Amino acid sequence: MISFFQAIVLGFLQGVTELFPVSSLGHSVIIPALFGWQINQNSDAFLTFLVATHFATALVLLGFFWNDWVLIGKGVFRSLKNRFIDPADTYAKLGWMIVIATIPVGILGVLFQEKVQALLSSAKVVAIVLVANGVMLFAAEYLRKKRTEDNVDADTKIAKLSWFDSVKVGLSECIALVPGFSRTGSTLAASLASGLDHDAAARFSFLLAAPVIFAAALLKLPDLFAMPAGASAPTVMGAVAAAIAAYFSVKFLSKYFKTKTLAPFAGYCLAAGAIFFFVLAVR
Repeated sequence: MISFFQAIVLGFLQGVTELFPVSSLGHSVIIPALFGWQINQNSDAFLTFLVATHFATALVLLGFFWNDWVLIGKGVFRSLKNRFIDPADTYAKLGWMIVIATIPVGILGVLFQEKVQALLSSAKVVAIVLVANGVMLFAAEYLRKKRTEDNVDADTKIAKLSWFDSVKVGLSECIALVPGFSRTGSTLAASLASGLDHDAAARFSFLLAAPVIFAAALLKLPDLFAMPAGASAPTVMGAVAAAIAAYFSVKFLSKYFKTKTLAPFAGYCLAAGAIFFFVLAVR
């Protein structure tokens, strides 16, 4: 059973690493193994804990971008009412792009949930994947497609992407089903490859995160209420820690990506993944 201390540490870690492009699930697997915590990471209780912390992060994203979600919702309803998606209607197109981008990871998540769950048992494998995540981030910076941008806001830049671009970004989320690969990192990389700048790419990634995390959480969240009292209390504490960390993370990153790149996160993944693997291998 997870302790209160472990729950708070892992919850805080999840809230940070879910939004930073360094893989929250990967760190949730590696950290307990590094510290020798006796946690059954394949148990339903631990998976429910992860879902609860993700759900808390999704709530924070929903609240942080609430005004945007209101505009997006109105745009989607306008398109349904008119039975037409006006390319000039920024928020209508943005809303449907989010829907389209969410479908691939939703389908694959349901089909391969058990196989992905099996990967949670090997921290060394996850450490190697974390290194691969760093390579992906460096490659995204090196290969990113630069586009001459008009003096427009981030949402307009995103809405200018093609429908095919939204599919590519959605497919990129699927790689994050593997612990060690970052959902934020993969969508940032795909968005940069589609021609967005870092600011718009980060915004698109954060907007995509909420429905994906909510959908995953809703499948498992009922299990939270079926847990014994001794297990549910630490889970709630972990979710609170995740929410606090997520709020400050998204606030920081929204400013960071206005002028900065993925390079520091890529370097961290390469170094941390290699160190984690070495430490786990010599034990």
